[in-house]
Amino acid sequence: MSVTADDARAMPAELEGPCLPPSAQAGVLTAAIFRVARLHRTLAGQLLRQVGLHPGQELVMMQLWDHGPQRQTDLVRHLGSDAATMTRTVQRLEHAGFVRRRPSATDRRATIVEATPASLAVRDHVTRLWAELEATATGDLGDDLRDEALTCLARIEHNLAGATDDSADPLVC
Repeated sequence: MSVTADDARAMPAELEGPCLPPSAQAGVLTAAIFRVARLHRTLAGQLLRQVGLHPGQELVMMQLWDHGPQRQTDLVRHLGSDAATMTRTVQRLEHAGFVRRRPSATDRRATIVEATPASLAVRDHVTRLWAELEATATGDLGDDLRDEALTCLARIEHNLAGATDDSADPLVC
């Protein structure tokens, strides 16, 4: 089942987004994505504050928890980030005591980032927070609508990735 423009116009008032100015009417999907992303990030921030993290930092921690110490450049590649953002993120995580950096034993130019024992104390909590965020975001969507939403989002991501100048793959697993 897909939602058409007519379906969107017939949505109950509580499911409608804010009115768009006439100049933005050509981008109703773009506006919806922007609103959803902003609200999702806001809620993620509220939840992650409970464990001393900010949105995006939990992805770095999950990568380190699941795959062990890594070069900072590999974190950039795996998480679809840029070097400057990753440097700031790792510095903040190090200052909070969640990671430590050390020079690579095999490459003097590389920095290895590893999770600290202190970060392991919040790992289960972060997993529960992500499950809570997922449950809130999906609300009363059934499995079929959830799967359809994932399919649509994957196609949108593919389209956007193909149109960017950045050659990095989004979230390379």
